[in-house]
Amino acid sequence: MRAQSSAIAPSGIAVGDPEASTGGRSSGTLQAALGVLAFSLTFPATAWGLEGFGPWSLIAVRSILAAVIAGGCLLVLRVAFPERRHWAGLAVVGAGVVLGFPLLTTLALQTSTTAHAAVVVGLLPLTTALFSALRIGTRPSRTFWLAALAGAAAVIAFTVQQSGGALTSADAYLFAALLVCAAGYTEGGRLARVMPGWHVIGWALVLCLPLTVPMAAVALSFEPVQLTAHSVTGLLWVAAGSQFLGLVVWYRGMAAIGIPKASQLQLAQPLLTLVWSVLLLGEHLTVAAPLTAAAVLVCIAVTQRARG
Repeated sequence: MRAQSSAIAPSGIAVGDPEASTGGRSSGTLQAALGVLAFSLTFPATAWGLEGFGPWSLIAVRSILAAVIAGGCLLVLRVAFPERRHWAGLAVVGAGVVLGFPLLTTLALQTSTTAHAAVVVGLLPLTTALFSALRIGTRPSRTFWLAALAGAAAVIAFTVQQSGGALTSADAYLFAALLVCAAGYTEGGRLARVMPGWHVIGWALVLCLPLTVPMAAVALSFEPVQLTAHSVTGLLWVAAGSQFLGLVVWYRGMAAIGIPKASQLQLAQPLLTLVWSVLLLGEHLTVAAPLTAAAVLVCIAVTQRARG
């Protein structure tokens, strides 16, 4: 009997082995889901951080702390510097995920509630899938798009209803954040196919240090800082949880199951954010939450089964 050959993908998953492929997809889905869970705490943690830090200080310091963690891991494990052909992609990840999205959403959260800001997260899966189709050439099926649109519509309706249906001056920040984050996710997912996911975000964080260090020095000199339990906890979470560990498992998940399908798991993120907002910030949740959660879970199940 001829032995079946298999190749090893950059993520370490055997390609050509049905059992390994199935296990790799399951592991990828789990890792992407853990990334979504980490991201769902970002807005409440940012709100906590803003209790003691100014917006520019919070963004700069969180990026530096995350870069120190990532840089330490890269140094200890003696990871080689990325090849020159990957620098442009890492710059897109840094501009979108390390700097752009955190800065724009933090500025928005100064005048917006976490419920309203969650509209961005509700639209992010669709925007990421669109960027993926344009950048990488993925072509999800019609069923995939219909389920994604339905899930996004449910999330948008719910979050807009939570905020009273009124648009705020923070909307420009939120929609700009949506675009830059989708670009960063797409480029990071592409790079995670050829290098470990944590290398992607690790190098992106380190490469942003020439910008974040001067930014922190200037911001801290102008913005007052008040260290409290909430502000320190919020800062530590957005630095270690959201900006490093969450992105590590997120990019690994995208590399294993594909950018479009991984991005649809984020349809659950606004609902998780609202739950955390109730528990951590004391915001009120309406009876529409379980109905929307059920609709989103159905949409996620459909997108995971749809073949692109």
